This record gives sequence, C-alpha cells and structure tokens, in this order.
Amino acid sequence: MGIEFTAIDFETANGFRGSPCAVGLTKVRAGRVVEEASWLMRPPAGHDHFDPRNMAIHGITADQVAREPRFGDLFAEIGGFIGSDILVAHNAAFDLGVLRSALEVSELAGPGWDYACTVLLSRRNYSLASYSLPFVAEAAGVPLLNHHDAVEDARACAGILIDMARLNSVDTVEALVASHQLPMSRAEAYEPGVHEISKATRTALGKGPSTPWAGWPEEGPNPTANAQADPTHPLYGETVVFTGTLGLPRPQAKERAARLGAQPASAVTRKTTVLVVGDGFVAADLRNGRITGKARRVLDLHERGQRIEVLSEAEFLQMTGGSWPATSP
Repeated sequence: MGIEFTAIDFETANGFRGSPCAVGLTKVRAGRVVEEASWLMRPPAGHDHFDPRNMAIHGITADQVAREPRFGDLFAEIGGFIGSDILVAHNAAFDLGVLRSALEVSELAGPGWDYACTVLLSRRNYSLASYSLPFVAEAAGVPLLNHHDAVEDARACAGILIDMARLNSVDTVEALVASHQLPMSRAEAYEPGVHEISKATRTALGKGPSTPWAGWPEEGPNPTANAQADPTHPLYGETVVFTGTLGLPRPQAKERAARLGAQPASAVTRKTTVLVVGDGFVAADLRNGRITGKARRVLDLHERGQRIEVLSEAEFLQMTGGSWPATSP
C-alpha cells in the first residue's frame, strides 16, 4: 500500500489566522492524487475585512466571496473530505492554526488531526536557497503554475510529500517523519467553552489600535532562543538574521523568532540558517537580483555549500503567527 494523506492549503483575508477566504484539499491514496476539493468562503463574521496586502498575494477580494458561505457553513464539508487522514501542509502550523482560530471565532467544535509539515521535511531532503513552495515544488519535479491558488498549492504540497517518500523509500507519512528523527505533530480537538482559545485568537480579540511604524530604531539585542519552544516549529533551532525594511521593528521581529526557539543574530555568518528579507521581497527575487547585501552574501554562502533559507516578511509572519503591522509595505 502506498502513502496516504490529505494536503491542505488556506488563504486568509487578513493577518489574523482565523480569516480563511479559500481552502484547497488534495487527497492521496497509494501515492497518487485521487480527489480534490476547493471552496471560496466568507471569513467568520467580525474577521472578514480584506487587507490589501493579503489581496495582493492571492488576488481574492471581498466582492468575490460576498455570496459564498461562511467558513462555519462549510466546515462540515471540509472536515468530511479530510476524514481521519493525516494532514500535510507547507508551513503546516499556519494552516492548522487557520483551522483552529476559525473554529474558535465561529464557536464551532472540531476534531483533532495528526499532521506533517513539508517545510520541515523539505529542508532535510533538498538543498535550496528558499523553501518557499514554488522552489520546493520545482526541486520535487512538481508543476505549480498559479502559486497562492489554494487547490494548486495543496496539489503541489502533495506532490512534494510523495517525492520525499520516494526519495526515502517509505510508504507512510509517519515513516517519512520518523526517518528524519522528527515527531508527528498533533492539532488537538477543540470544543467551545471547554478548551482554551489559541494565542492567535486571544490576540485578535483583544487587539487595540496598531502603533504606526516609525522606521528601524536600531538592530537591537539578540534574545536567547526559547529552549522550551515546540521543536516541530519551522524556526526551532535555526539561527535567524533580518535584513531590509520590515513592517515591524527589528527587535520585535527578533523577539518573535526567539520565542519560537530560533536564535536571532545581527550578521550573516557560517552559523546563519535563515535570512528574513523585508522591502517587499518575495522568493522570486532570488532569481531576478532584487536583493540586499545580506541576501547576496547568503547566495554566495549557499553556492559554497552552506544551507541557508531565505524568507520573505510575509512568510516570517505566517510562521510566527503575526499579523501585518498597520503601516508595513
């Protein structure tokens, strides 16, 4: 029997994880895609504003979903498609976080799921300058023509997992994860009024006005990595450097990274494993040359065999559960 799972990808209307506006699902049986599903949706009430920065990424607008069901109306169909499958996603903590926060603000119960992250696994199977989905899909020989179309992204994620299973000669997701000395991840069941809501939802519900950004005050100190953080998080154990203009103060970005088990640093060295680039950078800029001096140094080191990953601000915020600052680019 070949590998079996369901790949999932969400797009959100704004910086809060509980604002899904589209989902794509790809079911794999015996190592082959056998079924797909996708839905546009209105995010949960009160969290359904569309941020221009999110719209610029996925192209979905409020008008496009105005007549679509809300997430809460679709969840039974989404859950029914997944069934008891292991879920697989690229930066899975984000997509599983979308499910959890959307359930919380919709006041709906949901089951628990085991899941695996193709960002974590791809770092152990391919040597790339960026582990953004298009770069990993290319390395895996998987077509991805329309990045940020939810079902195309889910299909690409599925193809990447299938390729890694082939490379490692395994036929289950559990065996693939175990072959890299990683634990399976678990998103626990949620029942309103019984389980505590997530930090992302607490932050969204209690958020006051955003503080306007006044530019980088300074590089700031490098806080110590939180050794008690979740070891399955994509940033855990990484050494992270920031470059360019982000939408939040650099010391705050460093605190976010350290809280999740990463060690922030101020310069690109032989210890660097992740570079976060601001100034509106996207992974495709690695190919067209629109990069900072630190990013160019990373590419030079990568050419010499050092494994360093380049992240955009959007990817970093997605990984850390942060939202777009009010005046970020």
